Amino acid sequence: MTEGSDLVALAAGVLALVALIVAVVLAVNLRRMRSAQQVVLGEYGSTDLIAHASELQLAFEALHQHVEEVVTRLEERMATAEDRLDGTIAYRALVRYDAYGELSGHQSTTIALLDAGHNGVVISTIAHRDTARMYCKQVHAGRGEHELSPEEAEAVRLALAGEVGSVTLD
Repeated sequence: MTEGSDLVALAAGVLALVALIVAVVLAVNLRRMRSAQQVVLGEYGSTDLIAHASELQLAFEALHQHVEEVVTRLEERMATAEDRLDGTIAYRALVRYDAYGELSGHQSTTIALLDAGHNGVVISTIAHRDTARMYCKQVHAGRGEHELSPEEAEAVRLALAGEVGSVTLD
């Protein structure tokens, strides 16, 4: 029976040796994995990858929330700026003419200044040899609050047509 027990002891020794080799291989692999994990985690090496990923997720969520808040504020500011821009002069035209039929060099002028809603003013300066008069009329939606002279109507038309430069009427 000693031969049988010798075989069992030998098999147990071989099995223990195989287990020892497997344990050493696993220990080496674990050391490599921890070393790689240390490279990924950097100064956060005391945590594991799952905790690190969770921290990164929380940081990205906080960043996303901050970006959303900034976008909301920028959209509000942009809407305010667009509202203010709609009230600025968007259309303008200048018409020169000789109001009295004299050969005075077309010294009378009418200027139309309108916003994006076609609201604004028409300013006319009628020049004569000795005097000059100035008239101003409100314009709402492209129409005069009071009846516009032909020169004033032409200035509004030219402004809304987007024609650039001054026009001289004969």
